[in-house]
Amino acid sequence: MAQRAAGALLRRSLGLAPPTVPRALSTSAAAPAAAEGEAAAKAKRSKKKNLFDVVQFLPDWGVGYKVAKTTWRDVSYQITKINLYKDGRHGKAWGIRHKAGVQVADAPIKLSGVNKRGWKYIKTSEKTVQDIPAAETPAAATSTA
Repeated sequence: MAQRAAGALLRRSLGLAPPTVPRALSTSAAAPAAAEGEAAAKAKRSKKKNLFDVVQFLPDWGVGYKVAKTTWRDVSYQITKINLYKDGRHGKAWGIRHKAGVQVADAPIKLSGVNKRGWKYIKTSEKTVQDIPAAETPAAATSTA
């Protein structure tokens, strides 16, 4: 009896005996494909941006535009001044605080955490022609004189 059990064990280990539990062929092939899909999703996950990564493509480095951290609710800052370091990805920034779209303070304050990731640009803050003060035209200036 012991020889028979040893012989069966040897055949199973060499792959000569039929398996005792039928294998599902489709599940073994699907597992690596699912693992590849998860790895691709992790690689595609976008990296959060610091303030300077967000405003670098805006005119005048975002001065006059509103930005906020992604975790903030109803709080944003309108950038008034940017001081960039040489690398262009770090620095300091000042702005006027807005809460629920209403300006809270008159004087600009230094923004904290500008080098940390998680900033977003608020699209409704785009500069319009009304925001820019109109320069006097020469014809209007001569007619009043």
